[in-house]
Order: sequence, then C-alpha cells, then structure tokens
Amino acid sequence: MYINIKNIRKSFENNTVLKGINLAFEKGKVVVIIGPSGSGKTTFLRSLNALEIPEAGTVSIAGTTVDFSKNVTKQALIELRRKSSMVFQSYNLFPHKTAIENIIEGPTQVLKVPKEQALKEAQDLLAKVGLTTQKDMYPYQLSGGQEQRVGIARALAMKPELILFDEPTSALDPELVGDVLRVMKSLASEGWTMAVVTHELKFAEHVADEVIFMDQGVIVEQGTPAEIFNAPKEERTKQFLDRIQNPI
Repeated sequence: MYINIKNIRKSFENNTVLKGINLAFEKGKVVVIIGPSGSGKTTFLRSLNALEIPEAGTVSIAGTTVDFSKNVTKQALIELRRKSSMVFQSYNLFPHKTAIENIIEGPTQVLKVPKEQALKEAQDLLAKVGLTTQKDMYPYQLSGGQEQRVGIARALAMKPELILFDEPTSALDPELVGDVLRVMKSLASEGWTMAVVTHELKFAEHVADEVIFMDQGVIVEQGTPAEIFNAPKEERTKQFLDRIQNPI
C-alpha cells in the first residue's frame, strides 16, 4: 500500500487519544476523516507527519517507514515529514512575508530549490488556487479563504506524496468555504493523495474515495461515501450523522 498506518497509539498524560489506529490506502485516493470533537482525528492526522509523536505503531508513506515503537532518529522523522504537507485549520502563514514569499520558504530553505525556480513554481501554484493578483499581499491583506488557499499552495510547493488537511474550512466565514473546497476538489481530480479531517459532509460525499468515522480514539466504521452516509452499520455512526445532518 502507498499509505500504510499500523497500530498507532498516542496518549497525553493519562488520556489515551489514539487506541491502535490501522489504515491503508493507495496513491491518488482521497480519505476523509469525520467524527465528533475530541475523537482523535486531528491527533491522528498530525501523527502521520510526526507533528505528534506516537508511542507505538508504524507510519509508511510512499516507501518511507517509521516504527514509533522503537527509538526513532531525528533523520528518520525528517524523511517522514518530507513525504507529506499539512494544511492547517488556522492557516499558519508567516505574517511578515507576502503570499509568494510564504510559498517559496519551504522549497528554498528545506528542499534547497534555487530561488528563481521556486518563484516560478510558486506563481504557477498561485494561479492554480486562483490568487495570481494577490502574490505580493501580506496575510493581513487577505481574506481567510485567500489565506487558506495560500496555505494549500504552500503545501503543494513541497511536492508531497500526501497532503494532510486539518479542518481547512472550520475557521472560515460560510461564504468563503466554497472557494477552498473547490480548490481541494480540483486537487483530488488531479490525482493528489489526500487525507482530510472535515465536517463538510457534502465534500466528503462527492470527493472522498473512503470515509473514516472516528470516535473515542478508534475507527468505528469505514467505507465508501455511499456506505457511510446512506447505510451506516454502526449505531454510533448513525447517531453522529443524524446530529450533523439534523441539528435542530
């Protein structure tokens, strides 16, 4: 499998957040992770590129494998992190850098791409996310949706094998959500491998190859969007979807 996660466990003090997560999927697939707050979704996503260090389990991305049950070297973590890029809920752009400067930071500093080449590629990425004319703007001059699209372009600039999206629309005004989701849908159609934590069920229904429902640190149920949304097998999945789809 292109992405292979086995028995990932993570605790914070006495709270076990991930209780042995297993997941595998092929290149070019989009996996959407849903579930209530506190279910472990974000911790799981952050474990995939070692922003959180699990106590046990293995993560394998495009042939690079780290076994967290053993002593993991700093170099092994670096190699794993280079396989994926994270798009954060709160954008995490450098406030003192323009949009295009934010995008070239990783390629020039981490991948040692020549600045001229990085700028050319960044301009192409800004065009991809619909922000060509905003390249010299600072984050404070951009809307939240524009900041998030810069964040997506920044993630793409690292040429990752896997793009991780951590609730990328949850901080946005409702009218700005669609712009970000359209970019993500376009990336999926281009064949990018993606793992997405989101509450946007319509996006999951139309774009995901597989939907994962997590609760209390475990995968309760997984399947195609049709299986999860139209015919969930687990009672906990049914309860969650009913509350999301019928909030009143």
